[in-house]
Amino acid sequence: MNSQKILSIIMGIVGVLSAVFLFMIISAGDDAIKAGESGGTVDTFMYIAYIVLFLTLAIVLLFVLKGLFTGDIKKTLMTVGLFVAIIAISYALSSGTDLDLKPFTDKGLDITEAKSKNVGAGLYAFYILAALAIGSMLYGGAKKIFNR
Repeated sequence: MNSQKILSIIMGIVGVLSAVFLFMIISAGDDAIKAGESGGTVDTFMYIAYIVLFLTLAIVLLFVLKGLFTGDIKKTLMTVGLFVAIIAISYALSSGTDLDLKPFTDKGLDITEAKSKNVGAGLYAFYILAALAIGSMLYGGAKKIFNR
């Protein structure tokens, strides 16, 4: 049995168990959860969810590292470098001063220029990566059409 079949079986088992746990939480009802009557049940399921999340992340990290060392490491490092460059360019483009912070501080929110700059950098990075993704799809589709 190969690893893909084993992972498919494990994912199926986790999916079924997740559905059962979800049904058990929903059947407890909102009122019981708010009143704290089923707090132990919900807490237990939350811990199980955290364990499954961390196991999933560990398995993903394991397979990424396995693929990294068995594949073309030069191409992978170039891709990671390009992503870091996009993040650096996005951070440089973001000013953090284009937003009036007074309404936020009046409401008691701890919004600073640094946080505003980070949010702006994230938005710029999203826009750049979205444009690259759309451009690569258009390029692939055009290349496929014209190579016929």
